[in-house]
Amino acid sequence: MVPTRVNGWVWPMPERWLLTGGTGQVGLALRRSAPAGVEIIAPRRTQLDLTDPQDVGSWLHGVSAVINCAAYTAVDQAECEPEQAMQVNATAPGILARAAAQTGIPLVHVSTDYVFPADGTGPWREHDRAKPGNAYGESKFAGEQAVRASGARHAIVRTAWVVSADGTNFVKTMLRLGAEREVLRVVADQRGTPTHAGDLASALVTIAQRFTGNPDQPSGTWHCTNAGETNWNGLATRIFARAEELGLKVPEVVEPIRTADYPTRAIRPQDSRLDCSLAARDFGIALRPWEEAVSDIVGELASEGLAA
Repeated sequence: MVPTRVNGWVWPMPERWLLTGGTGQVGLALRRSAPAGVEIIAPRRTQLDLTDPQDVGSWLHGVSAVINCAAYTAVDQAECEPEQAMQVNATAPGILARAAAQTGIPLVHVSTDYVFPADGTGPWREHDRAKPGNAYGESKFAGEQAVRASGARHAIVRTAWVVSADGTNFVKTMLRLGAEREVLRVVADQRGTPTHAGDLASALVTIAQRFTGNPDQPSGTWHCTNAGETNWNGLATRIFARAEELGLKVPEVVEPIRTADYPTRAIRPQDSRLDCSLAARDFGIALRPWEEAVSDIVGELASEGLAA
């Protein structure tokens, strides 16, 4: 906290962090979990144009850290709109990072498992070779490269399979479809780890605090997901098991299928597992098991009126 003098008294002023993407799943969770002594400033897209260097620079006055959660996340649509995905996921982070470098402010930038090969095998480590398999992944990797090249003190945090009670995500889609259908067919040959947006937000806060509190904290890339692993069918099965306990309508059958049985415009990674041991070593971050995190989300949604 920064002290200020008012009428002879010295009052502590809250530290200010700039948050971009504040209406997304992780952004909303961050706004709810601001640590003591920190004020999170989260301008909307109509207020802050991330493609305008002058506008970006004006928002950095009086800020001690930036957390960038803004992203183009429509994976399939990115195949039709690669330029738009690149502008949001690569051009904008580069502008933000260069502005942060000029003002000496650390940047925490959220990235994705999609930077890795679609046909490779995890768990992926931070130094494994990136080779995106679709336009979305290419744009996110270009964003990482722009951040690294900017000269800003930075933490690139890759995550995967983000879910929460907010926005649109797999948990909410499954609960909606489960209430409408008796049989659901869900892909079972793509592996990964669901990540609770609130748990990820807490990790980002920990990393930002390290960077603001230690000017010698080196830049780098870290992976962060909840603990454990599953596939999409396994995740759906867990969702419905908890939903049934809470009185929600669930399908009679959750049929496992192959990726080839459910073609999508964008190629999905077969293995999205991320090795998160470096974040545990460097920051003491070890998120809880994904099963517990997902159960909490289903419980939250049920309490908001989804129960039958």
